[in-house]
Amino acid sequence: MPNRQPILQKSFNRELFSLVLPIALQNLVSALVISADVLMLGFVSQSAMSAVSLAGQITFMLTLFYMGLSMGAGILVAQYWGKKDTATIQRLLGLAGTFSLCISFLFFVVCVAFPEVLMRFFTNDPELIRYGALFLQPLSFSYLAMGISQIYLGVMRSIEKARFSAWISSACLLLNIALNALCIFVWFPGQPGHAVVAVAVATVCARWIELAGCVFHSLLQGPIQLKLPPRDGMQRKLLRDFLRYTLPVQGNYIVWGGALTVTAAVIGHVSAELVAANSVASVVKNLAVVLCGGVASGGAVLISKYLGRGELEKAKQIGRRLIAYSLFFGVIAGAAVLAMKIPVFALVRLSSTAEMYLDGMLNICAVYCIAKSLNAVTIAGLFPAGGDSMFGFWCDTIVMWGIVLPLSYLCAFVWSVPPLALYAVISMDEFVKLPAAIWRYRQYKWLNNLTRDFDSASSHPS
Repeated sequence: MPNRQPILQKSFNRELFSLVLPIALQNLVSALVISADVLMLGFVSQSAMSAVSLAGQITFMLTLFYMGLSMGAGILVAQYWGKKDTATIQRLLGLAGTFSLCISFLFFVVCVAFPEVLMRFFTNDPELIRYGALFLQPLSFSYLAMGISQIYLGVMRSIEKARFSAWISSACLLLNIALNALCIFVWFPGQPGHAVVAVAVATVCARWIELAGCVFHSLLQGPIQLKLPPRDGMQRKLLRDFLRYTLPVQGNYIVWGGALTVTAAVIGHVSAELVAANSVASVVKNLAVVLCGGVASGGAVLISKYLGRGELEKAKQIGRRLIAYSLFFGVIAGAAVLAMKIPVFALVRLSSTAEMYLDGMLNICAVYCIAKSLNAVTIAGLFPAGGDSMFGFWCDTIVMWGIVLPLSYLCAFVWSVPPLALYAVISMDEFVKLPAAIWRYRQYKWLNNLTRDFDSASSHPS
């Protein structure tokens, strides 16, 4: 059968990109939600933009919990989707949604009660603390909506319903941008304090409308519905599986994202100009790697589906193709960062020092994107899809907390290295992790079927 391999490749490409493009679009939307607030407030003042960027680190930390829960549930959801077991998927949505809502409520309470305390962790600049607290307090009301909507959208992606996720998120982003424009240019021009609060309220409105869209989709045409999980023996078994595969993934995201938050705090205590430059560089970098993230997430769904069917050899072949795609899209992302330099400098108002920092940061980001793409597909895609989620946790713990953060602290506060050298040290984590990720990939320990047969009396974990 000489033509079978090309046919399989074409079929895989169609399946992959039918997932990748909507997921990449939703990743783009997710990156733009807080980025739109940051960039648009750049038209008000550099301080307002920098403060909102730092306050956004709190939302970023909460998003890490959503990502961990979505990935942990998605590992099992996609494998059960391969078996067409929608009843178990319904239970998994209830489990993940319950955990997500509890975490969201905790973040909401802390942000409402202690916004200034949180901002002081990131900076000692009084103006940035004041603007950041003004933004964070109203923004926290969006967390209650996100606790449900983000998990629902994540499960929709895992059952190959990524188009709905992309559509509802895109519509709410456009609404958010439109409201931001009214707040900044019509209602409160030249009033940074009022504009910051209004932009936060605009984001809250968009998030609650997103949740309403998820609820209507669930009730009217969703294959899975939003409701509380039942309490029975099957649910207890599923809870053990959920925790077994979710906790390492969640730990990985917290370890990695927590380290990024600490590096943002390090930058925040170096200089306001460096904070402003990093605010813009982070937006550009996040926008550039959306396709890389789409390949990682879409590939993980397909790998999980085939593993759930027991097609391990096919999953292995797909893994090889995903590695090749990740390298290609990593190079594209790096080129995109460099291509965005001209429009970024034309749009954003920065001091001459901040512009100099930003130019150097974007050059570093362009190289960073290549390693980031490869690690995203392996550590955040293939490995968790097959249940090998502990590797990412230990890899990020050692690299981020054992190498990058200590070096960043020494460079910033002991050796007083130039700001761009500090940024290069902060960005070295993906290159340090890459050899270990490739080595782990070649061991193929990530090829595992994780599903249970709940219809059998002798059901047991794979």
